[in-house]
Amino acid sequence: MSQSDAAGRASRLAAARVLSSVLKSRRTLDDTLLTEADYSALKGPDRAFARTMVSAALRHLGRIDAVLLPLVDRPADRIGIEVASLLRIGAAQFWVLDTPDHAAVGETVAAAKRWPATAPATGLVNAVLRKAAGMRDMFDQQPAFRTWPDWLRADFASDLGEADAERLAAVQLETPDLHLTAKSDDAADAIAAAVAGRVIAAGSVALAPGAVTGLAGYEAGDWWVQDGAAALAARLLAVRPGETVFDLCAAPGGKTLQLAAAGADIIAVDRSKARLKRLKENLARTGLGERVEVIAAEIEAWSPPVQADAILLDAPCSALGTLRRHPEGAWIKSAKDVARFPAVQARFLKAAAQWLKPGGRLVYCVCTPRAEEGRDVIAAGLASGTWQRMPITAHEVPAFEHGLTETGDLLTLPAEGQRPFSHDAFFIARLQKL
Repeated sequence: MSQSDAAGRASRLAAARVLSSVLKSRRTLDDTLLTEADYSALKGPDRAFARTMVSAALRHLGRIDAVLLPLVDRPADRIGIEVASLLRIGAAQFWVLDTPDHAAVGETVAAAKRWPATAPATGLVNAVLRKAAGMRDMFDQQPAFRTWPDWLRADFASDLGEADAERLAAVQLETPDLHLTAKSDDAADAIAAAVAGRVIAAGSVALAPGAVTGLAGYEAGDWWVQDGAAALAARLLAVRPGETVFDLCAAPGGKTLQLAAAGADIIAVDRSKARLKRLKENLARTGLGERVEVIAAEIEAWSPPVQADAILLDAPCSALGTLRRHPEGAWIKSAKDVARFPAVQARFLKAAAQWLKPGGRLVYCVCTPRAEEGRDVIAAGLASGTWQRMPITAHEVPAFEHGLTETGDLLTLPAEGQRPFSHDAFFIARLQKL
């Protein structure tokens, strides 16, 4: 066996183990990669290939299963998650990554022999993958929204309509660009030129994904990583120098950096000390920490020292608008998991009202397009008599005008024919305290 054969089998085995662990433990891919020993043992291109295979399998999981699992001669729940994961990794190679059939089948079968959980099913893995290799056309015919589990397809179709749900799913199937937010809008063109990217909206630059720390401007703190849609929330708060602003649920801190760059005095609060550490590092790198106080606290237990002129509430949510970057989210969450968020969001909005000066403004945002977590939460807040809506206007959201709702909120779904600009699906509303 050549060294390259051994490496190929090790990459495929590691990928299958990671995929199995993600689905079994319901942890994120990033968290799983930190703890999976077989993946950690890989080096350089072999590690990159393993991650690429897992990402492809997760990004297309529902579409893969729709064609692959009917080829198995026994119920899916009887083959075990390990065997199913290895089959998915094999299928992802020739259906998504265009790996030659003989390599995808041969090396995946060889990997099956090395994993005690799949070794007894080596014959099944070989037979199924050989059949599947010739079924690329059937896989390609699967609609984009089949990549989600049934409950999520129904949820999105009900909230968004079939056309918008299909467009959202289509964005998920594409490898996402990396988005940067410039410290100064005026610098966006220069940053785009320096990193071989393109300006996609005011202050936002998109480029091919890759290592971040080696990019021009990183050490100088000229920019930070932040989705182009996520950057809209802080912009719409329109803070002024000297204002006191609370950034609630602030980590990992892209919005905090935007608010600080505008000259406001920021109190950034989040429960996660680990994520706040990253925020502090970015504040130091960008030189924006002078006007920011970072506090680790449970939002509902926190007592602010003063009332705020403005509040940015990036409320806890299902994060189902970020599936283009975290496709595993569709499979490690359930309808029951996401049903708990509206009550939490309503409580946070009520608490924020107590901390805001009369006449002060609040931007509410969630990285999900689900109406229960966006539209309905805001409707209930308005009905309480505490708030009035401050409608968002088209000139405030260039490149996102199509996302404005009839009531003046913003839902950043991909527009028809919108390519190559892909972004997360955020709901954003702006309110004023009565």
